[in-house]
Amino acid sequence: MPVNTDRYENAVSRYFEAWNSREPKARTKAVAAAWAVGGGYTDPLADVVGHEQIAGVIAAAHEQFPGFVFRLTGTVEGHHDTARFSWELVSEADGSAPVAGSDVITLAGDGRIRTVLGFLDRVPDGV
Repeated sequence: MPVNTDRYENAVSRYFEAWNSREPKARTKAVAAAWAVGGGYTDPLADVVGHEQIAGVIAAAHEQFPGFVFRLTGTVEGHHDTARFSWELVSEADGSAPVAGSDVITLAGDGRIRTVLGFLDRVPDGV
């Protein structure tokens, strides 16, 4: 039975749009488009629920890594309401990628993210 991969890829595309939004208004809008109301985000450094807290985690990442963007590496794999993918945080200045990770997301019925479980595969010392 074929799997509708567009659903997963669209969710991940909105996820990266939120993570790469630098301006507060754009970030607020992108988070609302990507996450369901009451959605959550958990990784080794954060465990938050709701659009405001998720936007705060994203803002903190931009403060810690100014001039960096999040980029998908590889492909998005999904089944049922769950998808997984890998990413890296890339410097726009020199292309270095000091941070990389893998995330597993679950989707709500409307295709927005219900939960994110993030894993950090590569981090610089001191993070």
